[in-house]
Parts: sequence; C-alpha cells; structure tokens
Amino acid sequence: MKLIVGLGNPGPEYARTRHNAGFLVVDRLADTHAGMAGGGAIPKSRFQAMTVEADIGSEKCVFMKPMTFMNLSGRAVSEAIRFFKLQPATDLLVIVDDFYLPVGSVRIREAGGTGGHNGLSSIDQSLGNGLYPRVRVGVGERPSGGKPANWDQADYVLSRFADDEWTEMQPAFDRAAKASEVFVRRGLAAAMNEFNGNAEAHRSRQASKASPDSPRSASGPSSQNQSQSQKVE
Repeated sequence: MKLIVGLGNPGPEYARTRHNAGFLVVDRLADTHAGMAGGGAIPKSRFQAMTVEADIGSEKCVFMKPMTFMNLSGRAVSEAIRFFKLQPATDLLVIVDDFYLPVGSVRIREAGGTGGHNGLSSIDQSLGNGLYPRVRVGVGERPSGGKPANWDQADYVLSRFADDEWTEMQPAFDRAAKASEVFVRRGLAAAMNEFNGNAEAHRSRQASKASPDSPRSASGPSSQNQSQSQKVE
C-alpha cells in the first residue's frame, strides 16, 4: 500500500491559493482513480484527514488531505503510517507546494529538508526525520522561483494564483499527478528520471520570459488569511 498525501489548508477561502497545490493534485488523483468527479468513491474522514482509497495498477493507495491545517499535517500522516504499518521511505509520497520553484514546475526528491515549509516540518517532527519522497510543485515567481521582495512569505503562499498563473498550473497539476502514478507503478527512481528533467526544461522556458515587476495574484491574501498566516502557513 502507498500513502499519497497532498498538503494544504481546509476551507473554501484557501481553495486556489499557492499553499494548496498538494490538495489540488490529490483531487486529480482521486478523480482519476476513484471516480470522484463521476460520483464514485466517497471520501472518508479519518486520521484527522479526508481520505479516498483506490488502486493504481496492482497497488492499493490511500489519497489523503490532512484537515489539521498546514502546521499540524504530521499528526494525520503519522497516524495513517502507524495504522497501515507503512515505511515512509518507500510507502509515503508527500505532494507539496514549493515557492523556491517557479510557477508550473515539478520536481521529485527522495528526501530532503523542509525549506521553511511548516507542513513538511510537522511531518518531519512526527516521523522523526525527513526520509520520505516528495513531489514539489512550483508556486514561486517566474522565471526562477522565490517571492516578491516586498511580500512576507506566509502572505505570498496564502495568496491566490493570477489568472495566467492558474492556467499554467493546470498542466503542472497533471504532471505532479502523473509523477505520483509513476512512483506507485514503477518506483521512485523511474519517477525522478522521467519528471525531474521536465523541471529543468520548464525553468529554461521561464528564463526566457520577462520577470514580473510585482506579485500577480488574482487577489492578494485576504485579511482573514493574513490574520491566520501564522496558524496555517
């Protein structure tokens, strides 16, 4: 069994924010493999998360969206890991937004640091280390990632994508979902070989475009987002 976890914050106010890239990818996986869009499997509330079970090839999978808010994601992940008796290094895949990568890019790592991401920090703390694979979905500025100099990191990741960014994120969500499928079917090495090259190609394409002078989110973080940034980042 594989546990595929998408990180994000629950609630409609966060639905199209950069920080919810993981949720959006897991939604695509559930639609494809559990028939969610067509009225198929019903999500279950357990492990402090919403979960859907489905098969990818011959492998049973649990798709998970922690409902704990980002800072406590590790509670849901560790609870599921213990229940199913899984090994994080081989059976867990975490899909996470990464503002150090530009919008639309996807990269896979077998392990690594948190990069200041509170969801990953919570998982590391709960599992005791960061030795688990992750799919990093770029949400940072074009062409090379990062955030606008005049924005706080929490406010930036809680902001919504601009319309043109949202359009560009659609194939990125598809690639991240496909990378997750390859991880399940053929293993981590195959997924890294196939999809990490895409990240480099995307970075090269974006480098040829003009960098925006200012953040281009469709709407900046709401006052509610700002007031909760320390809680949900």
